Amino acid sequence: MTSVLPARFRTQVVGVALLDDAQHPTAFLAAQRAYPEDLRGLWEFPGGKQEPGESAEEALVRECAEELSVRVELLDEIFGPHAQGWPLSEKAAMRVWTGTTADAPVVGADHLAVRWVPLHDPDTVLALPWIPADVPIVRALLERIAP
Repeated sequence: MTSVLPARFRTQVVGVALLDDAQHPTAFLAAQRAYPEDLRGLWEFPGGKQEPGESAEEALVRECAEELSVRVELLDEIFGPHAQGWPLSEKAAMRVWTGTTADAPVVGADHLAVRWVPLHDPDTVLALPWIPADVPIVRALLERIAP
């Protein structure tokens, strides 16, 4: 089902915290932005914009195939404070899921690098230079998956 965003959040973005294991995760995949220049080098959850006519889940599967050359199995949504998920700006919000893949991620043009981030040390995870809007999502992921 396609959701309609209020004027406040006209752009729906989707992202995924790819886990190394669905049952007993020890790491998740983070991607380092290549552009725009003001976000270059910052870390984020892989994903992208939802296109008209596709569900958020379809958009996320498509984006992961395009950006990382992986097939993903989506697990659970990490719900944000709004129906559209986590605010990114005054005009965009992101819904985020956990997921898994059996494929090895490939670095494409959208990212400088991808990295499996260990979940056992939250301070190390939070020390990465995340896109500021992603920090609350990282915290929510850590709370959800805390050992």
